[in-house]
Parts: sequence; C-alpha cells; structure tokens
Amino acid sequence: MTEHDAAVRRLDLGYFVRSAAEAGEPHPRVEPAYGYLVRRPEGLLLFDTGIGELDPETEARYRPVRRSVLAALAAAGIGLDEIALVVNCHLHFDHCGGNPALAGRRIVVQRAELAVARQPGHTIPELVDFPGARYEELDGEAEIWPGVWILPTPGHTVGHQSLVVRQPDGTLVLAGQAHDFAFQFGSAQLALRAARDGVAEPLPPVPGWLPRLMDLDPARVLFAHDGAVWEPTSDEWRRV
Repeated sequence: MTEHDAAVRRLDLGYFVRSAAEAGEPHPRVEPAYGYLVRRPEGLLLFDTGIGELDPETEARYRPVRRSVLAALAAAGIGLDEIALVVNCHLHFDHCGGNPALAGRRIVVQRAELAVARQPGHTIPELVDFPGARYEELDGEAEIWPGVWILPTPGHTVGHQSLVVRQPDGTLVLAGQAHDFAFQFGSAQLALRAARDGVAEPLPPVPGWLPRLMDLDPARVLFAHDGAVWEPTSDEWRRV
C-alpha cells in the first residue's frame, strides 16, 4: 500500500425509527446507522461507532435495533485491537455509541463538539466521558494522516466534522450527518454551482463549508444515514 492508497468499507451498525413529526413526513422513517472503516498505511481508522445504550424515554422514542461495533468489525474480519484511531462526525448517541468499547484509542473530535456534548441534553453522558476516553480535540481543519483530512462541516451540530480521504481514483468524503441524505447534498452543490455560474438570485442558501469541500474535488460523498452515494456527473462538474 502506497502513501496515498486507502480502502474504505461501510459498516452496518443497525437502525432506528424517526417519528413522522421529527422526519417531517406523513409516516415514521427508518434510518440506518453507518460507520466506515478506513484502511491506510498508518493503520485502521474507524469513522463513527454506532448506536449507544439509551435512557428509557429516548429508547422508546427511537426504537433502535443495534449492531454492535464489535459484531460489525468481526463481520469485516477485524478485531477491536486493530483499530488505531476513531473519528466521530459528532457526538450524538447514534454516532458515538460504540466509543466505550474502544477505550484507550484516540478519538478525534472538534473542541466545540466535545464542549457541547458535555452540556445537558445534547447526548448520553456515559457515551462521552467513559473510563479510558482519550480525546484529541481539534479547532478546525487538520490533516490527521497523510492524505486524510478533518473538515469542519457544522450545521447539524456546532462541532460536526467530515473526513476527507485521498484515494488513487479520487477524493472520498465521509460526510456523516452534514446532510441526512445524498440528494440534499446534491441540491446544495447545485445551488453553489448556480451561484458560481452567476445565476440571478434568489437561490437556496448553501452551507458555509461547502465551497471548501467542493474545492477538494470529491469523487464520492458517503453519509451516516443514507446508503446512497453522491458522485459528480462529469469531470467538468468536479472542477466547479
């Protein structure tokens, strides 16, 4: 494996049910919880760790069906001891639930996210400050391994972050919950394209981080709660 090679594998970490009111739809919506395993010359990186144990009220609200990070890794032929680094897009219970099983590993988070996660009501406290928790706090963008960047993508939470991975066949972005769905990301990207093309207002607003992300020329963008993958339609689009 060369310096810029990477292999990325999606992990099925279960699912939960979002109420119709919360989903903004006529019916409840069942959403997957995905993690991603990134193999690099430096080791194995795990991006998000699944759904944690909840208090009775939250459990009843979301009705989660969990697949433990241990089971998901085992299905991929990986042991917990092989994980060198954990990155959470943010610290809600459906993204950091397996972190306590990885005690002692570095967990890369934005400083702002860790601060808000320690406030009442943001997440499950036991999933944040557990025995052996070892955080590496970032303030903004950082290259954590050669060819692997953390990019702040706030919105869903103040400290949300995405992972950008250079691969021989193009840049891959693990966008977490920067958008819930691939089509939402695509709509925002089109709005940015329209603005850059000089299309007259009014246009939809775009996240402040999106120009930076698109300047990294993503070939694929993957999400935490959507199995669809966003891809540019052409090389010309990718140069936008």
